[in-house]
Amino acid sequence: MSKLKSIREQQNLTQEELSKKSGISVRTIQRIEAGTDPKGYTLRVLGEALGVQEKELRSKQPETENKEDSNEKTTPKEEDNLLNYSSIKLINLSSLPFIILPPLNILIPLILMFAMKLKNPITKQIISLQIMWTIIAPIVFMLGIFTKSGHNFTLILMILLILSNVYFVLRNAIEIDKRKKLYYSLHFNMI
Repeated sequence: MSKLKSIREQQNLTQEELSKKSGISVRTIQRIEAGTDPKGYTLRVLGEALGVQEKELRSKQPETENKEDSNEKTTPKEEDNLLNYSSIKLINLSSLPFIILPPLNILIPLILMFAMKLKNPITKQIISLQIMWTIIAPIVFMLGIFTKSGHNFTLILMILLILSNVYFVLRNAIEIDKRKKLYYSLHFNMI
């Protein structure tokens, strides 16, 4: 498997999505993943689009039938160059203490993303999901109030909205641990 394919799949991108993000044709991406080494402009643009160094895209990853064997062959430094998943998980979980204060559930992960220099598609998706929740939750809450279903319904609705965000954050944290990608993500970035 080529390094490009490995990095693209870790970032949960299709060839078409990478093509749109980088401006490189799908056919060129297919050729590189089939074994052609990228050069010059293509190498630079793909590196920028994926948030990795150009040298990471040049070398090929040895094909193995057992994924555990290939994980043992990569050094911790190589994994850190690709993506630091423990830091990504920290960014994801950092919104939990601030779920009741919606602007902070976006601001804290955003500050951590820039402080840790982890501006990649996964962290952007984490923050985009929090932004989307922060927009949708008050709308749903207001609609619940306007139904005039009573004080108890409003309280239950508020608790359900908060618990839904807790669930999204925790489910994504579990998926980052298991599969190195997000379980819940948007098909677009808001940042």
